[in-house]
This record gives sequence, C-alpha cells and structure tokens, in this order.
Amino acid sequence: MTIGNTTVEEAKGLICELCRLFYDQGWVGGTGGGISLKALDDDGSERIVMAPSGVQKERMEPRDMFVLDSQGNVLHTPEARPPPYRPPKLSECQPLFTSAYELRGAGAVLHSHSLNAVMATMLDPNATEFRVTHIEMIKGIEGHGFYGNCVVPIIENTARECELTDRMRQAIIDFPQSNAVLVRRHGVYVWGKDWIQAKTQAECYDYLFEAAVKMAQLGLNAAQPPAPLIANGAVQQGKRHAENGVSEANGVAANGVAAKRAKLSHAALPRAIVLDIEGTVAPISFVADVMFPYARDNVAAHLGAHYETPEARADIDAIRKQAAEDGAAPIPDAAAGKEAVIAAVVSWVHAAIAADRKVGALKQLQGHVWRAGFRSGKMTAQLFRDVPDALVEWRNAGIKTYIYSSGSREAQHLFFGHSQAGDLRPYLCGYFDTSSGLKGEAGSYHNIQLTLGVDDPSEVLFATDMLAEAQAAQAAGWQAVLVARPGNKPLPENHGFRVVESMQELLKQ
Repeated sequence: MTIGNTTVEEAKGLICELCRLFYDQGWVGGTGGGISLKALDDDGSERIVMAPSGVQKERMEPRDMFVLDSQGNVLHTPEARPPPYRPPKLSECQPLFTSAYELRGAGAVLHSHSLNAVMATMLDPNATEFRVTHIEMIKGIEGHGFYGNCVVPIIENTARECELTDRMRQAIIDFPQSNAVLVRRHGVYVWGKDWIQAKTQAECYDYLFEAAVKMAQLGLNAAQPPAPLIANGAVQQGKRHAENGVSEANGVAANGVAAKRAKLSHAALPRAIVLDIEGTVAPISFVADVMFPYARDNVAAHLGAHYETPEARADIDAIRKQAAEDGAAPIPDAAAGKEAVIAAVVSWVHAAIAADRKVGALKQLQGHVWRAGFRSGKMTAQLFRDVPDALVEWRNAGIKTYIYSSGSREAQHLFFGHSQAGDLRPYLCGYFDTSSGLKGEAGSYHNIQLTLGVDDPSEVLFATDMLAEAQAAQAAGWQAVLVARPGNKPLPENHGFRVVESMQELLKQ
C-alpha cells in the first residue's frame, strides 16, 4: 500500500478539493457520494481521513473531516458548525471503504453517484457484471489494455449503504482484476493505491460507463470486440480501391503491394507462435490451486450424474486401461455396480492428481469435469494481464497463434473460452496436447510443425516456462523463449535462452 508523504492535514484539504471537482462533474450532488484517503499522522501512524455524510460536498472545509485509525475506529470527530449546518455524521460508506482498504490495500476510495454509473447497471437488469472492450480509456485502469476486457462487478442495492458491506466484500474477492464495484441504481465505488490513481481510475471508469450507454443507444455492444483487422490493412485497401471505381485488378495489385510491405516489415517475425499455458500465459497457482482441486473435488459428482452416458463410460474405460498398465488397484467392471466403479475411479484420480501425472486418461476426465465448471461459471480462467492484448496484436500482424499444453485440447478450449478477459478463442488458430507427443521430446515439435503450414521450423516461435521444453523445441529447429512469471520456479543459470517477463516482449529482439 502506498501513502507517500501525504499528511492528515493535507488529506483533509485534498478531500475538499476533490469533492468540489466531483460536484462539478455531477458525481456528488445532493450531499451524495463520498471519499476517504489514507494519510500519515504526525507520529507516522497510518490514518484514514473521511468526508462526513449528509453535507454539501462542494462546501466542505478541512475542519469537517473525520479521522479514523487503520482499523476504522474513529479517532477524531469534527466540531459541529452553527445552523443551518447539520451536526457531523460519519459516512455510512465507512465499512465499504474499509473493505477496499483491507482486501485490496487501497490508499484511497471514492464513491460516486454518477448518472453514467447508474445507467451502466441498467443496461442489463439481470447482469452481475459490466463489460467493455476496445476503448482507449481502458488503458487508464490499472493492469488493463486496449484489447482486454474491462469487467466491473454489479451488486444489488439496499436501503442503507452500510448494509451493502457483505456484498461489497464478496464482489471484491470474486473480481480480483477489478478496481471498482457498481451498485445497481445507486453508483460506484472506485479505489487506487493513492488518491491520484483512484481519481484517474474513477474518471476512466465513468468515461467507459458513458461510452457503453451511448453505444447501446446506437445498437452497439461495448462488450463485443470489433471485427478483426487483416495485417497492414491489405484487405481494406483493396476494398477501398474497388469502391472508388478502380478495377478489381488494381485492387489486387494494391493488395500485392501491401503484402510485400507486410513481408518486409515483418521479415524477422515468426509466422506462428506456440504458447504453453501454465506458468506462461496463466499463473501456475490457478492451475494448481483452482483447476486441479476442482477436478478432484467434483469428479465423483460428475461421474454419478453422467455414469450412463457414452462419454463417461469412455472416461472410465480409459482409466481402467491405464490402471491396469500401471499395475495399480484394478477398476472393477460394470457388473460390480455403479458405486463400486465410481469409488475406484475416484480413488485412482485422486492419486494421479496428487502425483501430478500427465496421462491422457486423467486429462480426458479432468477436461469433462472442468467443462461443467467453466460453463456453470464456477470457474473462470485467470490469465496474466498482458496476454489478451498480445493475442490480438499478433492476429492483427498476421501471425497465427497456437497452444501446446499437457492439458487436453478440450480443456484448452474451455480455458480460453471462459477467461477473465472473455472468450479468447477467436484469436487462436489451434490446440495441441500430448497426443502430439511429450513436451520434452523434439519429435513432438516436429509433429506439430507439420500441421502449421510453415516452410521451415525456424518460422515457429515457442514460449514456455520449462527449460526442457525449450530445449526440445530448439532441437526441432524452432525458435524458443523462456518465460519468467511471478510464482514460477527460478530458471537455472546459463541456460542459453532469451527470457521474457511479458508476452509484449516476445517479438522484441
């Protein structure tokens, strides 16, 4: 958490200044809205300075501010001003502000009654979240880019703000990528690491809310990305020539010139990029702490509900065969009864997950369990923030992107189809799993290359967090890059590969 050198007295003046500004923007009219900042007391102690409730926000003075300790206990209550001013009253937003301080380490929290925020919650009366993409002001939201999805949770309003606390806290927990929470027909709470970031994000969020509402009036969906571009605009240029009455041949010639320029400008770029998932585009913690436990905890219920289906029978048969190959406890046949078969399969699955096995039988069943989790909304794939932008940029540059993971192809489809950035499958051209070969063997990469349509293996770039995989890809003639991400194991020294920390760095030499 960042407070900087802001003192309590400075924070009091800042709140007054900001509230006057927000009043002019229509955010805190009619005594509505509120703001609180973290600051340092004279002895260096952390304090929370908070605007009072039920007062004209544009007429507040520093002497009107409450001061609380870091746990939200009131240390200073301002003196009452003479009538017609009302006695000072601590804002009912206090527990809501405290939620952002406790759960996000915020340094400032703003509450706005902006009409744009209110209308954004009414675009879909049943929606539990607001989404917008491909609007420049998204870049003003911490950790977001132009191509990514900006998602803000929507919670239902209550008669009193203090009664919103539980919903607010749950929304903050459920939407870790968001720095705001919308309250239906009420307004929005926005926070930042300090007052500057909180103010910046509040203004950017408000712009996005207004843009989405106005786009809806035009019949446009702000959550829907625009149609894909073609590299260097070649197709669009040819289309413009045709529309201007130039012959189709001229249009083709124009496309040819654009294609040559594209070839020159992208001479050093790969024709295909192949990405690992775990530790490369997604945190290892999500796979290890969310996906695997979900499969482990739900496999019994899944098999119980689908036991008679051909798919479940095929999953059980594959595990029965694998268990026999392992020399493990056998999986009984159907004559033993449903309960006995499921119990044996569950026992095998739990042991295989605990041992982090990469066998196809396990991956196949896990994929089917995850499918239910993703489609029900119980799981949402978490990607590193730089990944959505990179996928779009590569597509627009004419580079095809593929996935190669030990997880099944179906699981990969689900993962990218239900991410926190929305459905990213339109940006991917194919999926490969261990049916193409083990990831530590050069032959696997040769097998994959045969389906990518490239003339030379050096035209393929592979990104992974595992040295053995990079070495295997390099042995197959591919370009290979190692990825260093938070939570990954340290890379060994003197490995000889280029290391990147973001997908935006992948094409930089």
